Amino acid sequence: MSATRTFELEPLGRFSLAEANAFGFGARMASEGARMQLAFASDVDWLPVAVELNQETDDGIISGVLHGDAPLDAAMRQVRRVLSLDHDGREWARVLEREAPLKALADQVPGMRPVLFHSPYEAAAWSIISARVARPQAAKLRHQIAMELGTPFTFESGETMAAFPSPGALLEGIDRVPLSEMKRGRLAGVAEAALDGQLDLELIHGMGPETATVHLQTIKGIGPFWATLIVVRASGFADALAQEPRARARALAAYGLPETSTEAEFAELAERWRPFRAWATVLCRVAHERGLR
Repeated sequence: MSATRTFELEPLGRFSLAEANAFGFGARMASEGARMQLAFASDVDWLPVAVELNQETDDGIISGVLHGDAPLDAAMRQVRRVLSLDHDGREWARVLEREAPLKALADQVPGMRPVLFHSPYEAAAWSIISARVARPQAAKLRHQIAMELGTPFTFESGETMAAFPSPGALLEGIDRVPLSEMKRGRLAGVAEAALDGQLDLELIHGMGPETATVHLQTIKGIGPFWATLIVVRASGFADALAQEPRARARALAAYGLPETSTEAEFAELAERWRPFRAWATVLCRVAHERGLR
């Protein structure tokens, strides 16, 4: 039974944990309510971590319970990044105030911020697991890997969730991973890259979005699409631009621009969203998925 510690996170600007819970992507399925459970490999020494989060009212304090032996400060920093609480939402509100088409979408999902992968390492691993596999099946495979090689935690609710294995544990048990030989090789390559520091947040942040996107493609199996996703949806850049087709289509429609607009024309439009181009793109992607107008 792991030790538990409590903590609190105070958002700057609007934030809704219920909206975060409704935010499904990758292996994470959308759910309802203002209680969230997470399990992941810590940024610090890959120690397994689980957290239970609760928010009594939108925009209010988020209370948390930490399971595991990772340093509390490091775990809190990681949770802040995952929930995009490491940025000042009041600055995002100022962008929305000057961009009426975006604000019209944001008002329909009040307090929503991008929810990120737990780490660049886990995002890279997901890219290998999910390649050419339907999302539900990929999520099942990831769950199997986490339960087999990672660390399971049982929450107060009785639900069990396993933190994804550390790179070392993944390499040690790679032969037990239920993937093809090619995918096992690529997943092992991701683990080796993580151990070599090639997926460290400090390295990626120091490079900046564009250079980091190129750098990540040196890892076998990580192409341009997934390199961009790791930068935008795992590293915590608020101002990285992703040319995501569905987000681009919704943004063009919101601004009354032709569907035939080029990537360059979309990039020019996105200049108006600085310093939150990533947040704006994610908002447009969510709006497309939920049919918001």
